[in-house]
Amino acid sequence: MSGTASAPPTGRWLQLWLGVLSMALIANLQYAWTLFVEPMHVAHAWSLGDIQWAFSIFIATETWLTPVAGTLVDRLGPRRGPPLAIATGAVLVGAGWLINAVADSLTLLYIGAAVSGTGAGAIYATCVGNAVKWFPDRRGLAVGLTAAGFGAGAALTVIPIRMTITSFGYESAFLWFGVGQAVVLVAIASLLRGPPQPVAAPPGAAAQLVQSTVSVSSGVMVRSPIFWILYLMFVAVSASGLMATAQLGPIAKDYGIANSAIFLGASTLSVALVVDNVLNGAARPFFGALSDRIGREKTMALAFTLGALSYWLLAVAGQRPWAFVICAGLIFFTWGEIFSLFPSTCTDTFGPKYATANASLLYTAKGTSAFLVPLANVLKTATGGWEAVFLVAAVTNACVVLLALFVLRPLRANQLRRMKLAAATASH
Repeated sequence: MSGTASAPPTGRWLQLWLGVLSMALIANLQYAWTLFVEPMHVAHAWSLGDIQWAFSIFIATETWLTPVAGTLVDRLGPRRGPPLAIATGAVLVGAGWLINAVADSLTLLYIGAAVSGTGAGAIYATCVGNAVKWFPDRRGLAVGLTAAGFGAGAALTVIPIRMTITSFGYESAFLWFGVGQAVVLVAIASLLRGPPQPVAAPPGAAAQLVQSTVSVSSGVMVRSPIFWILYLMFVAVSASGLMATAQLGPIAKDYGIANSAIFLGASTLSVALVVDNVLNGAARPFFGALSDRIGREKTMALAFTLGALSYWLLAVAGQRPWAFVICAGLIFFTWGEIFSLFPSTCTDTFGPKYATANASLLYTAKGTSAFLVPLANVLKTATGGWEAVFLVAAVTNACVVLLALFVLRPLRANQLRRMKLAAATASH
């Protein structure tokens, strides 16, 4: 068992909102990246493909190193682990953007991406781990709100960043926003805490969910086929979503609509970035809360079916400014929820005690998927357009729907039956 549980304590909502704010402060590292690509290409004559490797390195370090941060947070305990991880992450994030600001070679750009990715990963792992531990009764909603900070936070900064790049250069944008977010994160670090003891869900809560009362370590978890099914699904959906995130600017440019003014003088790309980040963030608590009510796998099937339709719509109807904004927005709304559904499912399945480390290990799937992103450029070059890329993404999402309903769901149901049988046997 995971330990003696107590009733949900007061103060957990404050901890949740501190986590949401922390996530919002690191969001533009990923979701505003597309704004820096073309200016760096023009300034240094680096190829778009070479620049996008920095994005892949950022995603890889942001994800693959999170199990280290998650394990340290769990081992250091609720009072020392979260504040230390957030403060360390803040320093690394600020340093990474400072390196980006002065990078005059691809090597230095890649180093900056690795440093900032490491810092962002420590913050991400800590905030998600806190959410699943504080809210067993509303795990999907809590993780969804936390992940929404990362998904929607950049909506507050994409226009100021683009204005800064236009007026002062991309180097100044890296410098000013990097230092600013680091300072605020250090202040938040001193306030963040984990629950002092395991928190119990109220009787009757989460009746629709398969939730383990036994906690297992990451070493045990990786021997379970359920973990690897979750990992494969995460990689598949994440790869298509990251492709859209990283390539949105070049796609709009290739369609000839990036700078078309469509709303109060704002360009198609600017409007799309704001809408996309808002919908990406909104998807996380929306589908997370829905999964608390109807179950994780059913929610996955609904979301990923809508995702497949969204990619198809962008392929066949996304060449006009407002159609582009709407179709891209739908894509972001139907892939952002993976960051609430998968950590919740992982903790439901493998218990809360080691949740920060376990959810972080599953989150490395995002890093794996990042190295599939450049393949979108390869396919686009081979076919002469983005339509084939979007259609592949649509088929991928449809396949994940089948995995959720016909592989993951029965495996987790069988696990619950085994747990109940073991508990009944132990009581006699």
